[in-house]
Parts: sequence; C-alpha cells; structure tokens
Amino acid sequence: MSLQMPDSWADFYKCEQQKPYFLELTQFVSSAYESKRCFPPMDQVFAAFDAVSPADIKVVILGQDPYHGLGQANGLCFSVQDGVRFPPSLVNIFKEIEQDIGEPIPIWGNLERWANQGVLLLNATLTVEEAKAGSHQKKGWEVFTDAVIQYVSDNCEGVVFLLWGNYAIQKGKKIDGIKHFVLTAGHPSPLSANRGYWFGNKHFSQANSLLEQLGKTAIVW
Repeated sequence: MSLQMPDSWADFYKCEQQKPYFLELTQFVSSAYESKRCFPPMDQVFAAFDAVSPADIKVVILGQDPYHGLGQANGLCFSVQDGVRFPPSLVNIFKEIEQDIGEPIPIWGNLERWANQGVLLLNATLTVEEAKAGSHQKKGWEVFTDAVIQYVSDNCEGVVFLLWGNYAIQKGKKIDGIKHFVLTAGHPSPLSANRGYWFGNKHFSQANSLLEQLGKTAIVW
C-alpha cells in the first residue's frame, strides 16, 4: 500500500508504522484495492491529514465509514466529491447549520472548505469496499484512528470535538476533557434525526463561540 501521510504528521505516522497492527492493516488494504473496487481513491485515503496539520486543528468531527457508492467518498468524513448528490446524513448536517447559524444549504457537498479552515474530518475506518458498508472495519483502522485522537488530544490545545452518535462518543474516550471541548449529539442519519436526536444541537454556533473565546478564528460553515 503506497500511502504516506504529510510531513506535518510524520512523528505520529512513524510511530504507528512500527506497530504490528499497522503492517497487517497495510497488507489488507493493498490486497483489497488490488482485487476489488474500494473507496475513497487510494490517493485520497489520507485526505483529512493532507488538509490540516496538527498545529492548525481547531475542530475534529468524527465519522464512521467512508461512503461506499461510486464517486462519493473523498477521504473527508461526511463529505462527497463535487457534483455528487448529498447523502441523507449530509443533508441533515446542512439543515442543522441553516437552522443554527442561518447559512443557506450549499450547492456542493465537498467539505474541503471546512478542512482548509482547520477542521479534521476523520472517519474511524478510512477505506471501504464498494456497496459493502463496514467491510473494512476491524482490520486495524480503528486502532489507527484511536491513535490519531490520542495524538491530537495530547499534542494540541483547545480543540473542539464534535461527536455525533454513540459510536463517535465511545471513540472519544481518549480525549482529555480538561484541555479540550467535547460536544455530543445524536448521529445526523435520518434514523437518529427523525427521533429527535440531531436537530437543534447547535454544535456549529457553539463550536464557533468556543473558538472565539480562545482567540481563534471561527469556522465559516
């Protein structure tokens, strides 16, 4: 697997590469991409890290799997390639932003614009086989992304973590709640949102308020 994280993440990446799980993970992913159609494209697997260095992280949003439809995933959680129809969870995210801070629903669902402002858009599992949700779970990615969360918690200051749904909330146990801010809500999927666990969480205005209290520039959501 020809994956390489950017230089700004080199200390973290070198450490993980030396661990036994990582060799097994890379062997699995290499084989999967060679034999089947997998997403995101290989050169976008680490897109979340390419977009923001540890020193520039203001907000972390944690997803679960990449989208598993053709042309959807671009390596950033909840984000889709330009021109792709919004998946239901992304629709609900944009609806909440509109209700919370009055930003109109955008034309494109590509969240690179968030990443470029310091939002780490991290999926717990970074790859997936086409049309098979969860197919690359329990292969080592969760260990890797747990280490990412731990690294950010240990090495950054005043990060706002947005954890949506029980899976993300459980994964957030490694976050130092004294150094950082943790906001939790239901998942933006229709199943959760329609039960009243998503809309009205106001995470986007709250995150910006916290950033401004820290003297940081708010995110243009």
